[in-house]
Amino acid sequence: MLEEPKLKTLNHLVEGLSREELVWLNGYVSGLVKGAPAKEDKKTLGKITIAFGTETGNSKKLATEFASKARKRGLSVKLSALDQYRLTDLLKEENFLTVISTHGEGEPPASAKKFFDHIHEHELSLDKLQYSVLALGDTAYPLFCKAGEDVDVKLHSFGAKRISPIQKCDTNYEEEANEWFDRVMEAISIGHVSKVEKQVVSKTTHKRNFTGTILSTVNLNGKGSSKETFHLEIAAEDVVYEPGDSIGIVPENPSAMVQALINLTGIEGARKISFRDEEWIVSDLLTKRLNIFYLPERVVSKYASIVQQQIPVTRMDLINLIKIYPPRNVEQFEEILQSLETITPRLYSISSSRLAHTDEVHITVVRNCFQLDNELRHGLCSDYLADLPENSTVEFYVHRNLQFRLPAQDKDIIMIGPGTGIAPFRAFIEERANTSVTGKSWLFFGDQHFTTDFLYQTELQDYFSTGVLSKINVAFSRDQKEKVYVQHKMVEHAAELLQWIASGAYLYVCGAKNPMSGDVEKTLLEIIQSTGNKTREQALDFLNQMTEEGKYLKDVY
Repeated sequence: MLEEPKLKTLNHLVEGLSREELVWLNGYVSGLVKGAPAKEDKKTLGKITIAFGTETGNSKKLATEFASKARKRGLSVKLSALDQYRLTDLLKEENFLTVISTHGEGEPPASAKKFFDHIHEHELSLDKLQYSVLALGDTAYPLFCKAGEDVDVKLHSFGAKRISPIQKCDTNYEEEANEWFDRVMEAISIGHVSKVEKQVVSKTTHKRNFTGTILSTVNLNGKGSSKETFHLEIAAEDVVYEPGDSIGIVPENPSAMVQALINLTGIEGARKISFRDEEWIVSDLLTKRLNIFYLPERVVSKYASIVQQQIPVTRMDLINLIKIYPPRNVEQFEEILQSLETITPRLYSISSSRLAHTDEVHITVVRNCFQLDNELRHGLCSDYLADLPENSTVEFYVHRNLQFRLPAQDKDIIMIGPGTGIAPFRAFIEERANTSVTGKSWLFFGDQHFTTDFLYQTELQDYFSTGVLSKINVAFSRDQKEKVYVQHKMVEHAAELLQWIASGAYLYVCGAKNPMSGDVEKTLLEIIQSTGNKTREQALDFLNQMTEEGKYLKDVY
């Protein structure tokens, strides 16, 4: 429809034209229409929010890439971490996409807890919302992508409509994640919301499992130490990894405990049974496949239902359950076996470089000791690995960590890794020792005692003396009256540390999440604030910028 002034002008023009002139004018205008480019609509095609919940950075990396792609398609995009997402906005959203990982026993990452709690503690009306979930996980764990599943189910229960079904991704997630996003974009562009509301896409890329041979196991702690930290060298053909990656190992249960379970229940160890579409003999199933220690509450509840007993909601070893609430017969014990979950893999940072050790992978493992019910216990996997004899075999897979990589060779790096946090930094240093690196490197290491707990001492001193390692500062907490940790050494060298950071150094932290990584970050903020003459808010912005630029990286556990 023409505007009024233009319409008057057109009427005035055609009033005196003959029929032939009108025919000619019609052809002329038609030619203009065919040859003229379509006028672009300046309005965006729609709005979407992409919110991510991440622990290692994978969800954030994907969400950022998706936001860029969506903007190129003409969409207005809001990108947000779930811990910064304004919860009241959920009621106003048009298209809501979330990329969320799963950790622990089916739990969301810490950064997603506020959002997760909000949708589980409130009743919301989201019948105008369209959404889709990309869930990242690891199929080696029983509750694969559980956090993503929970978010998907909860949003749907509030009346929200799925743009596309949930996509569950294993550790090799890139291809499937991008396919999911393409489906979502296609659905949004044609205004079509998926009708397959209950479908869960769960195609996964299977990991490559390696069979390694134990070449050597060395206790890195000296005589008199309260710890046992083992350096394990494993031979494996064609194993491919990068510094910063980990390996996943599924430990075996102790043979003495397996035999005790067989004796208590009267089942034959050689008896063949099927478990999840695989045939096993009972002794192997109990040794290599089933988790029998510290069963989670959900498994204890299943046990109670099978034996028809009132069992308190608690965590308990299988052998204690059997002693207190014994199954009636072998058949009931077989039913119990079917209810058990599989042994979850344990991840260990790789402490070697392939440039230095062809067809080998090294790890650093501390034997985990703890008290439970007034009894000294050991971690299942650390105990299993520490006791493996040379030439024995171990199954493992490589767990890639794209968010913990070395920068370009001309960049400086600062590595903060007390205890077994030293593991990936040994790999970093070995890698740089075997390349034409020009960037400087600075290591902060700490443990209890200099004489017994200085892990890789000889190697590190050699790297320092030859210039591969530019600086090294160590803190041994029990060698003096007042405990000294790596963060205290950071404060001692605050001015130089900040100078390195200001000059573009990449800062890495590896080791215990609590309290170490929190204390290190707190100290780092204080250094940026006090030494850098910044306000608290400016220091936070500075650290956030380092994170955004990929210059502040953590691998904590």
